[in-house]
Amino acid sequence: MAGMGVDLLAGLDDGQRAAVEAPSGPVCVLAGAGTGKTRTITHRIAHLVATDRHTASEILAVTFTTRAAGEMRLRLRALGVPSIQARTFHSAALRQLRYFWPRSVGGQLWPLVEHKMRLVTLAARRVGNHDRAPGASLTDTAMLRDLASEIEWAKGSLIAPGDYVAAVAKARRDTPTAAETVAKVFDAYEQGKRQAEQLDFDDLLLHTSAILEDDDAVAREFRSRYRCFVVDEYQDVTPLQQRLLDAWLGERDQLTVVGDANQTIYSFAGASPRYLLQFTDRFPNAEVVRLQRDYRSTPQVVTLANRIMAGAQGEASRLRLTLQAVLPDGPPATFTEYPDEPTEARAVAEQIAGWVGAGHPVSEIAVLYRINAQAEAYEQALTKAGVPYVVRGGERFFARAEVRAAIGALRTAAGRQSDGDRGGDPDGDGDAAGSTDLVPTVRALLAPQGLSAEPPPAGALRERWDALLLLVGMAEELAAAATTGGAPATLPAFVAELERRAEEQHAPTAEGVTLASLHAAKGLEWDAVCLVGLADGTLPIQHAESADEIEEERRLFYVGVTRARRRLTLSWALSRTEHGRRSRRRSRFLTGLAPESPRAARTAPAARCRICGGRLQEPAEQKAGRCASCPTTADPGLVEALRAWRKERSTAASVPAFVVFSDATLLAIAERRPTDAAALLAIPGIGRSKLDTYGQDVFDLVGAADADAPVPSGAAPASG
Repeated sequence: MAGMGVDLLAGLDDGQRAAVEAPSGPVCVLAGAGTGKTRTITHRIAHLVATDRHTASEILAVTFTTRAAGEMRLRLRALGVPSIQARTFHSAALRQLRYFWPRSVGGQLWPLVEHKMRLVTLAARRVGNHDRAPGASLTDTAMLRDLASEIEWAKGSLIAPGDYVAAVAKARRDTPTAAETVAKVFDAYEQGKRQAEQLDFDDLLLHTSAILEDDDAVAREFRSRYRCFVVDEYQDVTPLQQRLLDAWLGERDQLTVVGDANQTIYSFAGASPRYLLQFTDRFPNAEVVRLQRDYRSTPQVVTLANRIMAGAQGEASRLRLTLQAVLPDGPPATFTEYPDEPTEARAVAEQIAGWVGAGHPVSEIAVLYRINAQAEAYEQALTKAGVPYVVRGGERFFARAEVRAAIGALRTAAGRQSDGDRGGDPDGDGDAAGSTDLVPTVRALLAPQGLSAEPPPAGALRERWDALLLLVGMAEELAAAATTGGAPATLPAFVAELERRAEEQHAPTAEGVTLASLHAAKGLEWDAVCLVGLADGTLPIQHAESADEIEEERRLFYVGVTRARRRLTLSWALSRTEHGRRSRRRSRFLTGLAPESPRAARTAPAARCRICGGRLQEPAEQKAGRCASCPTTADPGLVEALRAWRKERSTAASVPAFVVFSDATLLAIAERRPTDAAALLAIPGIGRSKLDTYGQDVFDLVGAADADAPVPSGAAPASG
């Protein structure tokens, strides 16, 4: 069919054509990675206009990033429909609010908050620094970022300050400090914002929704203007965005949604795939179209992606898409195990240098990792290999504020040490005996910067903790070199080494190999992708314990794999530091995908169920020492006693309960009933620090339970 001088159906496959020609709504397009989603959406919109089902001014298309909205507008212009409104949710809401606010609310629209962190800081100060998180006060920079993220999550989830504590308990959500404290900061933030008559970005959606819901005249005017809606990335909408979409629609059903449940990776920010999964429940007559022909990646990449998702569990697996490769064969994906992370980084950098030397464009290569702190090793390795790079979605390691502050603290201490050495040593050579003391000294100096004995929950505090731990790792490298005949590993020498590394990596580059986290890579693609750091504890991340959290980590892995067009390498390391103990295991997601590694099997023997002898894969199973399907031997009374004790300890320390022990660890203690240090340390996730802090309490509780009511094997499962 021709329209506006463009054949809108030319070159479309059967699925794309069905989506383009479908009625104006309700329509659900399930679009897998690389299946031509944007092409399909834009051709559908143009087709609706060309067939006179809707005028261009009646259609509102929304997506999640300004980049995606801009690309949509460019493609629509090329198809002859330049007047379509293609915006983000927030951009569309701001435009509507500016128009309707004077009439519905009165006066001029309140200005947007320019510096949100200033209001969060004021709110945190108002609550007071008596509420503290491990290693950080409420006004610590990383803590403030985490508090801001929690406020955004709560507002995106339609949770008011007064409901926050109950909501996070129900969601079993990790919080940066005690939930009660976050609720107080949230409330103070909202009060301060209202007093200043300002709006944040979430308020744009909240107020637009409220006006359309409460003002019939405004709703009628809006709905007479916009009659058809197209929503991209529908698997990532939040409850707040869905509320706004419902307010736009009213009782109508002229709606097209496009999404892929396999790519839901933002639930930590409030996004939920349930609206995509339940679309046909809400609209029983909806037309559902599946796009599964992959035009991006080779069959080798597509096959690997399908195998990753074949093991998916949970509700999202109901709408699982199986990609069908269209491109010709490419090289097979490679799987490589390294003894340690520095060796992995050097090898990956050397491989990339080889590709570049063979003429591969640097802009078509990416190194993807789970957390931003992993970037530093690749920044350093690529620099040494002479390969330019750019960091996407985060600052370069040595440019990060927390790293600069940490180096500043180390520099100050090193200066004091040097002054003292010169005073006692007429030759000014310093104290060579510092080699054995360097690592504990660095740890002690970084403790006030946020390097606690136990990692904080996910968020800015955890990212800072990971970055500081990398600095400790560099100190360990220097100390190890000193023991093998190198120069003494003094604190001044360590600071000089850090400053040298920072200076080498400050040179800006116009283009280069992309370094990005898996989250930052969403929506992008490269000819060659190196997925690195694929070890359990990193992917899936250590704090992912529930089945839903593990499944989100699987989807994140899937997103990383599907960024590659032709060449894909996957690697992991058995130790964090060079020549360190090889205690890590490759990611459980690689089971059945990567060849078995004899070295990995020797250094990290597979954990076995103590009841049936089967292999244990999940963290909760490894903690308990049994398969999830095997009966628990935990005494319900001991479980409840441990939970009550945990609540007392966490309340006294003003930290979330999981900081003491996670639910999985608590159940493992109740099952294994440790009575000495060796038995407690044998439970995965319990280290020397937790043994020293909580060990005697645990032994007392287990002893009391043993004395009161010994439990025979095969006891009934504990509740909860």
